[in-house]
Amino acid sequence: MIYEGKSLTVNLLQDGIAELVFDAQGSVNKFDQQTVADLDAATQVLAANADVKGVLVRSAKSTFIVGADITEFTGLFDMPDEEVLAWVGKTSQVFDRFEDLPFPTIAAVNGFALGGGCEMTLACDFRVADTTASIGLPEVKLGLMPGFGGTVRLPRLIGADNALEWMTTGRDRKAAKALAEGAVDAVVAPEKLTEAAMSMLKDAIAGDFDWQARRAEKKAPLQLNQNEAMMSFSTAKAMVFAQAGKHYPAPHMMVETISKAAGLDRDGALKLENQGFAKLAKTDAAKAQVGIFLADQLVKSKGKKQAKAAKKTIKQTAVLGAGIMGGGIAYQSAVKGTPVIMKDINQAALDLGLKEAATILGKGMQRGKVNAATMASTLNNIVPTLEYSAIKDVDLVIEAVVENPKVKGIVLAETEQHVSDDTIICSNTSTISINHLAKSLKKPERFCGMHFFNPVHKMPLVEIIRGEKTSEDTISAVVAATLKMGKTPIVVNDCPGFLVNRVLFPYFAGFSRLIMDGADFVAVDKVMEKIFGWPMGPAFLLDVVGMDTADHASSVMSDGIPERMQKIANDPVTLLYKANRLGQKNAKGFYNFSLDKRGRPAKVAAPEAYELFAPHCAEKRDFDKDEIIARVMIPMANEAIRCLEEGIVASAAEADMALLYGLGFPPFKGGIFRYIETMGLANFVALADKYADLGPVYQISDGVREMAASNKSYFALSL
Repeated sequence: MIYEGKSLTVNLLQDGIAELVFDAQGSVNKFDQQTVADLDAATQVLAANADVKGVLVRSAKSTFIVGADITEFTGLFDMPDEEVLAWVGKTSQVFDRFEDLPFPTIAAVNGFALGGGCEMTLACDFRVADTTASIGLPEVKLGLMPGFGGTVRLPRLIGADNALEWMTTGRDRKAAKALAEGAVDAVVAPEKLTEAAMSMLKDAIAGDFDWQARRAEKKAPLQLNQNEAMMSFSTAKAMVFAQAGKHYPAPHMMVETISKAAGLDRDGALKLENQGFAKLAKTDAAKAQVGIFLADQLVKSKGKKQAKAAKKTIKQTAVLGAGIMGGGIAYQSAVKGTPVIMKDINQAALDLGLKEAATILGKGMQRGKVNAATMASTLNNIVPTLEYSAIKDVDLVIEAVVENPKVKGIVLAETEQHVSDDTIICSNTSTISINHLAKSLKKPERFCGMHFFNPVHKMPLVEIIRGEKTSEDTISAVVAATLKMGKTPIVVNDCPGFLVNRVLFPYFAGFSRLIMDGADFVAVDKVMEKIFGWPMGPAFLLDVVGMDTADHASSVMSDGIPERMQKIANDPVTLLYKANRLGQKNAKGFYNFSLDKRGRPAKVAAPEAYELFAPHCAEKRDFDKDEIIARVMIPMANEAIRCLEEGIVASAAEADMALLYGLGFPPFKGGIFRYIETMGLANFVALADKYADLGPVYQISDGVREMAASNKSYFALSL
């Protein structure tokens, strides 16, 4: 052994071949600061050793290198601008020094080679991948761009167009596609990877492969004439703007950087990359997207830990209530391999539930994501029934009947009589108190809420609601079942609306008052979609939710939290509901819905809605975009803070992920708590105080005032 670090070692084998092996202490290899230091030290040892004729780089783990250590980013990115630039510049130079070794180098790639791991392979002269490999530069998903030479080496290896597509989408490539695009030189079976890499390296040492010419090409300007460059980068700019829009600066920066660096050599191009990376690292979007990554890791880790503690395995599920929601839940269980019994009291509902599952599968087949075998096995896993006797042996029952506490209570009590003593019973309710529903059961310890979001197959979140008497064994088993269904579980405590709907309805209340004060709902939607970044503005979202559902839920919230959520007199939502304008479900709400000439869904602002509101609203006037955002977002932020203060949700990170996965909170803002903290707690307090006279939903808690005064972070409380 000629070098031994904490994350990698170098052995000198026969024929002058050195083997550099990444083998970090954890389960995967990452480019943390320790590994970068080890690589630099190893490179210096290799450069000084006259016996070395070539280097083989490989991983001792089942995957190559998964990328940088994201946990280090928050601290690094908080440094002053010049220090961030110095750090990325110093780190990228480590890869340069490795690339400049005076002999050929080859990477043997297995499993994931992402981000810095991909950039390590690019610093080598040759790359051999096995069939398990996935290679890519996903930094855009963190609001960043490659910082260790990726924007320089990849375009020179596979062409600017291909490289930009890799980097601006962040999608990795399987080995065969990477080979076809020129990112790797060969693909072999896993058991032949080291042998193949060794053989290619020996050929390079022998002069059969011109490794020096390859290296020179990577270090030279891009081989594009002026017209080619203009066409390539103009097209890329247009595509990036169409796909990423204005809220995500990273893909735009990549195009700009590669365009400016096209005529430069490696060192000049790397300086531009360093500057672009450092600039992106200080953006709110990067902080938000890195925050999402870390929050997602926390949620996943917590879910796995809870699932591991489960004492009961869910081998068969039952869904009670076979409408659109029940059919969606049944599909989700069945498609992930858990047989499900779908029960209802009438055949028409069962037919609707089966149709829902078949429709989802049919659309999947049209897109090429579902094959005939998957469709058949999924539908065979769903057994419809009208009889309670069919559910006697199931492990988990998910009640998904109408959102009415009396009806749900009756169904839950009946269910308990027909299942075994250890069957877990859940209610898919969006607002009704789990503690209240638990009163219908003799064994409330085996009961909890399991709130799915519509459409079930698309929405990743499941809120698991713990009641006062719910056992931890029940929670663990339901978390495990949720993960098996391919969903993200977040456990919350019981309260009206739980977490997601509790923070959503103050947002709707802020919107209603804005309309009553003379705002145009179309203008509000435009601001909240185009400027704030929601996938739907509040009027459009209410149309999708349904005015009947929204009005009912607001009544539940009003009853449960009367001090802040009293129903608003002549609320536009209630006016629409009473006029039977239910939204998309009957094609009329705030908007009128139809199909255009091509059969695509279309919506136009409904004159009928304006007429309905006019007698109850102030004269129409324009509102500044900042006021619109403040008046709808302050109530949501306030209620999220109260949920954290009351222990409804365990951490700010989980609250952020719940709103991201359950409501589509704009990812570039990072979640509700990241949004508040990006604004600055003191600034948020001042903004909320400005609108405090509008009512209780705008009035902040003493807790947030104290947090702002002491300059604390809600994310520090999450640790």
